[in-house]
Amino acid sequence: MDGIKLFIENNQLVAFVIIVGVYAMGDIIGTASKAWIPSTFVIACLFLLGYWTIFPKEIIAIAGLKKPLIGTLSIFLLVTHMGTTISLKELKKQWKIIIVTLTGLVGMIVFAWGICNLFIEQSYIIAGLPSLAGGIIAAVTMQEAAAAKGMEVAAVLAIAMYSIQGFVGYPLTAIILKKEGNRLIKDYREGNPIESEVELIEKKSERKKIIKPTPDKYFSTAVALTKLAIIATLAMFIGQWTGGWGYFKINGTVAALIMGVVFTEIGFLEKDILKKCGCFNLIALFVMLYIFDGLKGASIEILSSAIFPMVSLIVFGVSGMVIVSIFVSRGLKISPLIGIGASLTALYGFPPNFVLTNEACNAIAKDEEEKEYLMKHMLPQMIVGGFVTVTITSVIIAGIFANLL
Repeated sequence: MDGIKLFIENNQLVAFVIIVGVYAMGDIIGTASKAWIPSTFVIACLFLLGYWTIFPKEIIAIAGLKKPLIGTLSIFLLVTHMGTTISLKELKKQWKIIIVTLTGLVGMIVFAWGICNLFIEQSYIIAGLPSLAGGIIAAVTMQEAAAAKGMEVAAVLAIAMYSIQGFVGYPLTAIILKKEGNRLIKDYREGNPIESEVELIEKKSERKKIIKPTPDKYFSTAVALTKLAIIATLAMFIGQWTGGWGYFKINGTVAALIMGVVFTEIGFLEKDILKKCGCFNLIALFVMLYIFDGLKGASIEILSSAIFPMVSLIVFGVSGMVIVSIFVSRGLKISPLIGIGASLTALYGFPPNFVLTNEACNAIAKDEEEKEYLMKHMLPQMIVGGFVTVTITSVIIAGIFANLL
């Protein structure tokens, strides 16, 4: 094993072939199974197995894909791009999904706290719940708070929860999105497509852009990336400028999503800009590798020490989230399936929420027209759900729970 690791460490191209090969295997299995086995789940399993056996811990960096290329840079570019796929009117219409995801998080916390408190040490619950409800920032906040008070297992639990929760979220979301997609496509194929209020409004009134789009003869990959990078940089600065505002800090990625929407509305950014310039798949690959790089710290020893409280929190927390999401979705008269799917984004966030939605639509749609229809009716909810849960709410929850340890 050590000899193989040393060989990989000293051969950059070998490391590159391995990591893209792992990603390719995930794509193939996801496509062959028609998304019932999501590619993200397969890739995460393969990376975890690799880290436990022959992969050097820094295999992704060895392959030449280092931070911030697969971190800050690619994330801000991709998040800003996602803003170009959602119209401002569509974003305003997602208030129901915001309510569903927020109440879903409440259900997660109430169920997990109320039930697990009967047989699990309270410090484990406090350390694990914010990670379950969100992403790396929440996990690191709880890990540092627990470590500062000498709570070693609780500190391990916070990071382990972040590393493992996707293994539950990926397959559950894949099933939910497939069911929702099949429900939507049935009406579409029967000649009764669902037309959103946003579409009806936009048909009646097409607003002129304040800024004229770049003429096709001048639009190139470099021009597109320059425009996108300008907005992403402004969003990053907003996150830095508001850093001292405590709970009122505007997260840079939230600003990137909003600014992507706004600058597309006024015409500075083209609709679906990364796909238009042909860079989307590469940037998305970089972001996903950043996510999977986080699995390198999930050792067998770490997982075994925290496995029981971690599994308990996941089972009861996710159950509470699903139950509440169903009831609230029905009360708001939206599909309970998309309500559950949007709430489940708390378990992995962005970009897996996009990847899972895209994969489900590819598996169901017979052509690009059907895929576009499905993406239009599922992607906005999944993207907004991810930012409400992971990027915004989980950070607030972590700040509160850190003071409870």
